[in-house]
Amino acid sequence: MIKAVVFDFDGLILDTETVWFECYKKVLARYRLELTLEQFAPSIGTHNDDFRNYIERELKEPGIGRTIEQEVSAMIPGRVDMLQARAGVQSYLEEAKGLGLRIALATSSDRKWIEYYLQRLELRDYFEVIKTSDDVSAVKPDPELYLRVIDELRIPAHEAVAFEDSLNGLRAAKGAGLHCTIVPNPVTSFLPFEHYDLRLASMEEMSLLDVLTRLQFQA
Repeated sequence: MIKAVVFDFDGLILDTETVWFECYKKVLARYRLELTLEQFAPSIGTHNDDFRNYIERELKEPGIGRTIEQEVSAMIPGRVDMLQARAGVQSYLEEAKGLGLRIALATSSDRKWIEYYLQRLELRDYFEVIKTSDDVSAVKPDPELYLRVIDELRIPAHEAVAFEDSLNGLRAAKGAGLHCTIVPNPVTSFLPFEHYDLRLASMEEMSLLDVLTRLQFQA
């Protein structure tokens, strides 16, 4: 019996990943470096160190990664502030609440970012437990975020299902022992997902109850 749903944030609730990709692509074009999804994808859902190192290797200029990050970060708020939650997110949260499920969030982003956007989207009150990069020593694909969530919920991992959009998120959830439904966004849809329990094009494709029924039937 599944008793809890655990959501990722960036790319899953709010499609910030597409915005980050587009902004990086635009800034890097000024440095005459063309960015592809294949090059950007490994950084989705985790820390930015490897991607920063990639930029510095390509541009052959140590330290330039931080400068580019700052340029991109300056572009982000105005664009992200225009976004609405992905299709079906609010319905899933309402349905989870109506079904009496515990609702949590596990994200590699920091708490300040998450709290701001959850409040802006008027979604904050749905979440009983929130774990961010501020709460762990290692972010996704390490399973620590999910392990801390189920520990605080005081339930075994197999009684929770994670909703993720990235390969790093999937690996973290499965590494912690949770069921995992992936709901890719335009930036992550081509990633080589495997070992997930269910894949949806959007949360509008299937009701939460149908997802839970499918997962429990598979078990």
